[in-house]
Amino acid sequence: MDEVVRTRRNQRLLWDAGWLRCGWPLSVGGFGGSAIVRSAVSEVVSINRLVHGTVFAVTEVLVPSVITASPRLAESYAKDFLNGTEGWCQGFSEPDAGSDLASLRCRAVDEGDDYWVVSGQKIWTSYAQFASKMLLLARTGTTESRHRGITAMLVDMESEGVTVRPLNAITGEEEFSETFFDDVRVPKNRLVGELNGGWGVAMSMLRSERGPIFWMLSAWVLGEFERLLDSVGVTGEDDEIVGHALASIAGLRARSWTTQHRAALDIVQIPETSIDKILMASCEQELFDMALSLLDGRVEFGDDDAARAWRAEYMYSRAATIYGGTAEIQRNIVADQLLGLRSLG
Repeated sequence: MDEVVRTRRNQRLLWDAGWLRCGWPLSVGGFGGSAIVRSAVSEVVSINRLVHGTVFAVTEVLVPSVITASPRLAESYAKDFLNGTEGWCQGFSEPDAGSDLASLRCRAVDEGDDYWVVSGQKIWTSYAQFASKMLLLARTGTTESRHRGITAMLVDMESEGVTVRPLNAITGEEEFSETFFDDVRVPKNRLVGELNGGWGVAMSMLRSERGPIFWMLSAWVLGEFERLLDSVGVTGEDDEIVGHALASIAGLRARSWTTQHRAALDIVQIPETSIDKILMASCEQELFDMALSLLDGRVEFGDDDAARAWRAEYMYSRAATIYGGTAEIQRNIVADQLLGLRSLG
């Protein structure tokens, strides 16, 4: 995909110029400093459309958790990922384990002193066909052990027994893939965190996903909002739809910036970030609903490059309330773990 090539090329240029090294620790080739600095740089990179958001954002999902859980692995492998030399992907979801991650069945069996042997399937894996490594969650305990029997490991995608099959989305892109593991041997020194400690790694990744990434994505949404207004003639009749979308974006930005600061202080709790996810999903859908209205048929029927781009973005936005944790699950988390409503039932 052209966007993958472009993103990695620009990552390399920005890394060599020093910008993408800000806020990453020295151990992975960074300059050190706060993650807030990283967020600020990512915001500018996003606004200027120097990278494809989904391709670039996965660095923030995976690397902070690897640094925390397995510093040695991070020192050995993270730099090439951060500077765009190679790509990684995230192996979480399975055909029967999406929002209920604790029910995953992809299994890793202990093969003696040197290897785990992995068998099973992952699905909805973003850009797996372009990845060199996958941060995989595998079942190492019993099915009944649920989240207590899951282990995280870093798997080479070129290993014998790994098969990647891209999935064609409604947008025409092959962003997602399904990945099959047929007795894939993974060295034991590739565990991320402790044996059966994968749930903690996953929760750490979730915190990262909704921290700097959402700030970057909120900047992208704001940029798309401004681009849309530049391309259409807005009148007083459009005040309500435009004002409502802008208010939603402002609310998302305010909430996300608070999360950046709390994450940098290491005081943000996972249930809090469900609020960010709800706001991000609704904001994205509202933006492209506005585009559908203001572009007056071009999204549905236009055949020029701009119309096709808006159409693809609109269709992709329909999944915003599903990927990364469904809106229903996020609202349940907020109600139960933040508001304590379950105890009132």
